[in-house]
Amino acid sequence: MRRDVRILLVGDGQSKHVPIQFTNPTLTWLYLTTTATEGVGKSTIVTSLIKESFVPRVQHVVPEVTIPPEVTPENVTTYIVDSGSGPNDQHHLESEIRKAHVICVVYAIDNPNSFDRIPTYWLPYFRQLGVNVPVILVGNKIDLRGGEVTNEALEDEIIPIMNEFKEVETCVECSAKLPLNVSEVFYFAQKAVLHPTAPLYDSREHVLKKECVAALRRIFKLCDTNKDGLLDAAELNEFQRKCFDTPLQAQELEGIKEMVRQHADGGVRDNGLTEEGFLYLHTIFIQRGRLETTWTVLRKFGYGEDLRLTESFLYPKFEVPHDCSVELSPLGYQFLTVLFENHDKDQDGALNKEELEELFSTSPGNPWAGQKFPDTTIADDTGAVTLQGWLAQWSMTTLLDHRTTLAYLAYLGYPDEPRTSALQVTRPRKVDRRKGKVTRNVFLCYVCGAAGSGKTSLLRAFAGKPFSPVYEPTKKMNSVVNSVDIDGSEKYLVLQEFGSRYEAETLRNPKKTDLADVIVYVYDSSDTNSFSYISNLRQQYSLDHIPTLFVATKSDLDLALQRHEVQPDVYCRRLSLQAPIAVSVKTGQTADVFHAICRVAMNPNSAIPGGADRAVTAAARLRTYMKIASMVGGLSAGLYLVYRTFARPGGGGQGGWTAASWLAWLIGGSAGGGRREL
Repeated sequence: MRRDVRILLVGDGQSKHVPIQFTNPTLTWLYLTTTATEGVGKSTIVTSLIKESFVPRVQHVVPEVTIPPEVTPENVTTYIVDSGSGPNDQHHLESEIRKAHVICVVYAIDNPNSFDRIPTYWLPYFRQLGVNVPVILVGNKIDLRGGEVTNEALEDEIIPIMNEFKEVETCVECSAKLPLNVSEVFYFAQKAVLHPTAPLYDSREHVLKKECVAALRRIFKLCDTNKDGLLDAAELNEFQRKCFDTPLQAQELEGIKEMVRQHADGGVRDNGLTEEGFLYLHTIFIQRGRLETTWTVLRKFGYGEDLRLTESFLYPKFEVPHDCSVELSPLGYQFLTVLFENHDKDQDGALNKEELEELFSTSPGNPWAGQKFPDTTIADDTGAVTLQGWLAQWSMTTLLDHRTTLAYLAYLGYPDEPRTSALQVTRPRKVDRRKGKVTRNVFLCYVCGAAGSGKTSLLRAFAGKPFSPVYEPTKKMNSVVNSVDIDGSEKYLVLQEFGSRYEAETLRNPKKTDLADVIVYVYDSSDTNSFSYISNLRQQYSLDHIPTLFVATKSDLDLALQRHEVQPDVYCRRLSLQAPIAVSVKTGQTADVFHAICRVAMNPNSAIPGGADRAVTAAARLRTYMKIASMVGGLSAGLYLVYRTFARPGGGGQGGWTAASWLAWLIGGSAGGGRREL
């Protein structure tokens, strides 16, 4: 909400000089040498507010007044700006009109011409300048009116103007002389800025605008926690507590229901407030000038002046240190579980398409619509996502993109503040590996291998999907998730394959490879060329710091001799890794491979290629290499000269040293040096 309000007073008037000084200590003033004004009384209204009494002779244009927030009902800093309307004031007037948050057009009750100029001069003038701010009409000098004037008569004068000029919020009559209703002028001006009518209400049709209706309907759905289409006493009290920090008394609640019963058909049903009754209440609030009530509700639920959820509401500050990941907290899992159960209308333990649509009706839509959901997680035979699959999917979303989870917790009505209590940040992976104990519950596994090696089938099997004999190349990143029970503790495992288009981009990026808890190399045991692909992959990219597992697919087919320097089992043994796990997704023989992946993630030092010590050394070498590489421009010539002086003859042949290998030896050996034996 805005923290300051700039109020500009305009109107017709003439002036003559008279001195005066203001001394009110609650205001920020300049010392004044003043003039007196004869006209509609703009300056007199300002001085009457400040002095709390009538000042018969005032300056032509009163200098800007700053009222501190503690003095105003709305607790905002308020600037009151007077203006002149003479030819010499034109440039300054236009400047102030453009800076104003709200404009008070003052007319004199005893001067009909000043009122007539509002629709013929002032309001068209604002539009001509391209200014679109609220306007308050202020009728001054009611002490000079002869006879009684009814509200109906006043409305007959004002309504035509309000119908033509939608920027006009209201009309206030006052007397700076008595003084009467002077403070109300500025109160309504503040309200017009802080609680504007225009976004909420169509003054011409006397109905809520569609954007306001949509926002209030969403709020109603969020408050209807048991999803029965009614707000019962408990839900109304929780709504009242959230928005106004105070419960409704039983008598107040019954009074509200009775009023709705009398004026809104279907507004109350089974002693609960319906959606139509909820909308009726807000219509009445607005029509009676209590816009602050509706705006308080909207802002508590994250809406800005454009009736859209604000960025700061959707994405509260949430720091995630390097090498840490984000998981749902117990509070987050509890909220998502209750949300699932409340929308499982047929109580079959799964959310079908219609139930999911209703669940996401308070949001922009299903966040996984473009991700082949629900094929990415566990679903029943009809394709309805189970509770296990629902929680697993959110676990994956939180791990890969916690900002989406934060936003959807807002969309779906997470009740606790701060909303970040639904998430928790894990300990850095490097700390886990150093201590040899992993404290996380959600793990990310990269699945790499040649095209046709069976990566997609492995992912589908993990998500409980049937085997498909039709081969379709993976063109974009594919992610699936499921829960895995490890010694009575539920862990979530996310498997990702990249497709040929994104694999190189991912594996060459240290920021992305550092996110992986495990890397699984998949090869087709029946294809003689399949293993060489992953061997070359390991040579090409620096991946030995990631816990590693090899999987041999299609074990139902004849075993082929791999065209490689050594066979896969020997290759793994030389890396101090367990032998490849043989699986056949087609026959359902997965050999508990997913439990094995989870155990590797939980015990990372057991699956580092070459052993944990080598991984630490390799990482240190890589860091040293990168540092020295940045300095090599200035050093390489000197090193090469030393090489030329001391290197043995033989060049790059058998037993000889090349310049590149000699430099690599100087900094501790290259990452590839330890792999030639394989």
